[in-house]
Amino acid sequence: MSKRTNDFILDTWTPHQGDGIPQYDAVDGSIVATAGNEELDYERILAFGRDVGGQALRKMTTPARGRMLKALALYLEDRKAKYYEISYRTGATKADSWIDIDGGLGTLFAYASLRRQFADQPFHVEGDTVRLSKQGSFSGHHILVPKHGVAVHINAFNFPIWGMLEKLSATLMGGMPAIIKASEMTSFVTEAMVRDIHASGILPKGALQLVSGTGRGILDHLMHQDVVTFTGSASTGRKLRAHPRIIEESIPFNMEADSLNAIVLGLDAAPDTPEFAQFIKEIRREVTAKTGQKCTAIRRIMVPEGLVEEVQIALGQAFAKTTIGDPRDKSVRMGALVNRDQLGKLGESIESLQGGAEIVIGGPDRLNLVGANADDGAFHAPTILLDKNPSKNKTTHEIEAFGPVATIMPYTDLGDAIELTAKGKGSLVTTMVTNDPSIAREFTYGAAPYNGRIHILNREAKESTGHGSPMPGLKHGGPGRAGGGEELGGTRSVAHYMNRCAVQGHPTMVTALTQQYQEGAAQFEDRVHPFAKYWDELVVGETYTTANHTVTVADIVNFANVSGDHFYAHVDETSLGDTLFEGRVAHGYYLLSKAAGLFVHAKKGPVLLNYGIDTCRFTKPVYPGTTIGVRLTVLDKTWQELREDDDIAKGIVRWRVELRDVELEAKDQSHLPEEERESEIIGVAVILTMVRRLEE
Repeated sequence: MSKRTNDFILDTWTPHQGDGIPQYDAVDGSIVATAGNEELDYERILAFGRDVGGQALRKMTTPARGRMLKALALYLEDRKAKYYEISYRTGATKADSWIDIDGGLGTLFAYASLRRQFADQPFHVEGDTVRLSKQGSFSGHHILVPKHGVAVHINAFNFPIWGMLEKLSATLMGGMPAIIKASEMTSFVTEAMVRDIHASGILPKGALQLVSGTGRGILDHLMHQDVVTFTGSASTGRKLRAHPRIIEESIPFNMEADSLNAIVLGLDAAPDTPEFAQFIKEIRREVTAKTGQKCTAIRRIMVPEGLVEEVQIALGQAFAKTTIGDPRDKSVRMGALVNRDQLGKLGESIESLQGGAEIVIGGPDRLNLVGANADDGAFHAPTILLDKNPSKNKTTHEIEAFGPVATIMPYTDLGDAIELTAKGKGSLVTTMVTNDPSIAREFTYGAAPYNGRIHILNREAKESTGHGSPMPGLKHGGPGRAGGGEELGGTRSVAHYMNRCAVQGHPTMVTALTQQYQEGAAQFEDRVHPFAKYWDELVVGETYTTANHTVTVADIVNFANVSGDHFYAHVDETSLGDTLFEGRVAHGYYLLSKAAGLFVHAKKGPVLLNYGIDTCRFTKPVYPGTTIGVRLTVLDKTWQELREDDDIAKGIVRWRVELRDVELEAKDQSHLPEEERESEIIGVAVILTMVRRLEE
C-alpha cells in the first residue's frame, strides 16, 4: 500500500483522508504516494499563521531573520542526499535534481546574505529623506514593515524544492509566515524537506505550514494583508488571479507563468564561430534539462533564414548523443516527464503545433531507453519542429509543449527577430547569441519590453549561468503571458512581503521613527568625544563640532606636492581666465583630509578603523583665507555578527560629515530673500567607521 502524503498545518503533521490522488514514479509508473483532495479548514490555518507565526517573525530584526535563513540552509545542506534519492522518482536526473535541491539551498543562502543590507531593526528604511518644507522643519521618509498576513505560495510540480525555497527565502526575510501549497504531483519530495525543517526547530512555530494536496478552498478566506504567489501555467494563473477574494480584498498576486521563451542566433554567428557552437549547446541543455519541464526552457529557436539547415543538422547530431532512461543510471542524460498524464498532454500540444510546423528531429516514437520501459514510464525523445512561416503562423507563438520540445523559426533581419520574440506576448527570458555588441544592443532595446531577462552569450561569456537559470539577485519573472511578477530580485522581492509606508513629521520625530538621522533634526553634543565611545554608547543624532582651520596657499601647495594633483586650478593662478574660479582653489580631497584631521580623536579608543566613504560632494570652491570647520553626526549604526568565536565584537557607524564655511555661517543673512542666501556648507560626506562594542 502506498503511503499518504501529510499536511503540516497548525504545527501538526496530518495525513490526508480518503483515497487521495495517486502520485506516480515517473520511471516505472508505480504509485509512490497519494495526495489529499479534501478541503481543509483554511480559515483556521490562515489565522494560525497570522497570529502565531507572523507575530514571532515580526518581533525579529531583519538581520536576525537572515541569520535564521542561514542556519536553516546549513541544516538542510547536511541532509540533502536524501532528497536526491527521492527526486529520482520524479524522473529527474542527478543534474536535474542539482538545479532543484542545490539551487534551492543556494537561494536560501543568497537571501540570508542580504541581512547585511538591512539595519538592525524589524523594519527597513528605504531611499532618501524627502524635504517637504522651505525651512526644513517638515520632512518625510519611506519605511518597509512586514505585512500582518500570510503568504500563500502555490507551486508547480517541476521544482518541488527550489520552488518552495526561492519563495520562502524572501517571505521569511520580509517577516511574513508562509503556507506552501505544493503540487499534488510531486509533494512527496517537498514533504521530505519540510519534515526536516520542522525537526530543526529553527523556524518559529507557525512560520511555515505545508499543504500537500489540491488546496481546494485555500484562497477563500484570504484577507487584504495576505499575499499570494503562484508558479504554473498561464491559464491556471489567470483563473486564480480572478478569484473573487483576490479582487475584493485587493490581495497582491505575484504570478510567474510558463512562457514561450526564445533563443536567437545572431546574424554574425556563422557555423564556424564559437557562438554557433554555444547556440547549439545551449539549446541541447535547455531542451533536455528536467526533460524540458522548466518554465524558463527554450521553446522558440530563431535562426537567420540562410542557416536553418546548418542548425537543424547540428541539433540532430547533438541530440543523437543524449541517452534517455532511468535517471539513476549514470549514463543517462535525460529522464522522464513527471507522469504519463503529462506525457499525454505533451502529445496533444505537439499535435497542435504540427498544424503549422513539421517535426524534423525526434518525435514520440524515437525512443531508445536505458534501464526503463517506454510502456511504464513517461519518456519522450527530444523533439524539434520547423515552422517555415513564423510571421504568419500563430500556433508556435501561442502553444507551449511542456516537455523536451522546441521549434526552429527562420528570420530575415534583426527587426524580424525582435518582432518574432514579441509574438510570444511576454517571456521570462530570451537568449541572444552574438559577438557583435551593436547586434546585442539593438536586439536588447527592442526585445526588453517583452522579457523579464535578456541573456547574452558570446565567446567571452565562459562563466554564463545559463539561459534557464534564475539567479537570486536578479529578476525572475516577465511581462504579459509570463505573469508580470518578480519571484526573485534580491531586496526587491523581500519588499513584496512588506508594506511601504511614508512617514512624515519634524526631522527630529522622523529620526526617532527611522533610527536614521534626518537633516534638520535636533542634534546634541556630549563632553566625551564620540570616537572615545563604544558602538553601544553612540546615539543617532549625536554630534561633534570641531575646532576651525583657515586654509592657506601653503596648504594647497603642500597637498599638491604630497598627492601629485597639480591640476591647474590648484597651482596656476594665471590659467583661471574664462573658468568658474575667482582664484587659486583648494583641492576637494585636501578639504576632506583636513576634515578628518579635525574630527579624529587621536588617542587609542573603541574606533578600530575607517571602513570607507559612502558619498562625498563638494558644493562650492574654497579659496585661501576661508575658515573651515566640521560638524560630525551619527547617521545610523549597524552591528556586525561575529564570524569566529574569538572575533572582536564590533559594529559599523555611518557619520555625516558637514564641512562648513565658519565665517559665512556666523553671518546674518536673514534679511535676504531665501534664493539669495549663500550656503555655508562647503561639502558633505558620509564616512563609515568600525567601532568596538562593549563587552557582553
